Amino acid sequence: MSGEQKPGRYYVGVDVGTGSVRAALVDQSGVLLAFADQPIKKWEPQFNHHEQSSEDIWAACCAVTKNLRETCWDKAGHFFDLPDFLSWKATGVTARSLCSLVCKWTYSAEKGWDDSFWKMVGLEDFVADNYSKIGNQVLPPGASLGNGLTPEAAKDLGLPAGTAVAASLIDAHAGGLGVIGADVRGHGLVCEGQPVTSRLAVICGTSSCHMGISKDPIFVPGVWGPYFSAMVPGFWLNEGGQSVTGKLIDHMVQGHAAFPELQAKATARCQSVYAYLNSHLDLIKKAQPVGFLTVDLHVWPDFHGNRSPLADLTLKGMVTGLKLSQDLDDLAILYLATVQAIAFGTRFIIEAMEAEGHSISTLFLCGGLSKNPLFVQMHADITGMPVVLSQEVESVLVGAAILGACASGDFTSVQEAMAKMSKVGKVVFPRREDKKYYDKKYQVFLKLVEHQKEYSAIMSGD
Repeated sequence: MSGEQKPGRYYVGVDVGTGSVRAALVDQSGVLLAFADQPIKKWEPQFNHHEQSSEDIWAACCAVTKNLRETCWDKAGHFFDLPDFLSWKATGVTARSLCSLVCKWTYSAEKGWDDSFWKMVGLEDFVADNYSKIGNQVLPPGASLGNGLTPEAAKDLGLPAGTAVAASLIDAHAGGLGVIGADVRGHGLVCEGQPVTSRLAVICGTSSCHMGISKDPIFVPGVWGPYFSAMVPGFWLNEGGQSVTGKLIDHMVQGHAAFPELQAKATARCQSVYAYLNSHLDLIKKAQPVGFLTVDLHVWPDFHGNRSPLADLTLKGMVTGLKLSQDLDDLAILYLATVQAIAFGTRFIIEAMEAEGHSISTLFLCGGLSKNPLFVQMHADITGMPVVLSQEVESVLVGAAILGACASGDFTSVQEAMAKMSKVGKVVFPRREDKKYYDKKYQVFLKLVEHQKEYSAIMSGD
């Protein structure tokens, strides 16, 4: 960076009312960041005579102004990410999880905190007292915290005091931990004879996260990381992502003119709208595979910007091939094209990761969208890789339990617990005969964003 970083500008507004003095800290955009108030003394020396002290009012003004600082900052003993706050509430231990710190707090597993960063952003307070407010004891996920549950927390949770509590994981990382280490023997998967680094965990819900691990650090443009021991101890993590994937499918389906008809028909059959759409696609596909229904309908899914691998928040969604009709068939095909677009986005991320040194052969899916068989099959067909689904749908919870099992001492390592506690439920293989079709659609997919950038350049030019 060139030049000196300018500190943010903040303003104090003070309001003296009849009964109290109020003050607020406001930033340059008008956002109220902190608030404090203090009552003003009043005297009634005789009936219907009221007096106040100007000295008391000034003292109240001083008090509320001081309190602003003491309220958004000085009174804070610790700053926690939510997982670390919860483990502190459970154990009274202020140790932080390496996962949260390396992924969200700029902590380096090798070098620790970087003083220059905190000074540059005006938070040099964090450096004081050996980083006591943000964590000076950092533990890998699964490490046992203190003496386990405190008596107070144990009573609140209905568990025995001293029950082991593990250093935590971010939710998506727990999902990855819950699936990526499963014992795949007997399922005919190529990853059976390959290291765990050949697996990609995809946690797909409202948004999607793509978790790949490596023995050595790999830097992938547009993909977060590498973070050491952030998910699986001893491995570097790269985290790709797609913003609002599940939400995009909802948006496309619920915003269509035929949605009320879809809702009524799905309700009549006691089905979800997506189960109904999947069966409707099977009805209209005729002799061709379902995926071929989108031969002339293409979607670019970044309605909310692109997280990976382009890291471009300015990108918008695109749909090409719309017709004048808006019946249930059209809705079903638009839904299919949207699901395919999300799968093409996963393929895009995988190709970016492999270009930098990852070698991925198998996808391990979990999360709400993994319950949708169409979503799963499209990911297999479009990436050309088998998709492994966990026996337990709630893989995030299994991942969290794996940490607890490790902290309790029942397993010698997180890897051992993963292999014993993660179970394969179903394997979905790609339809190899459809590869040529999806390769063509992928070419169109990449052309869409190329064209969008060209349009933007035209509109921003002279």
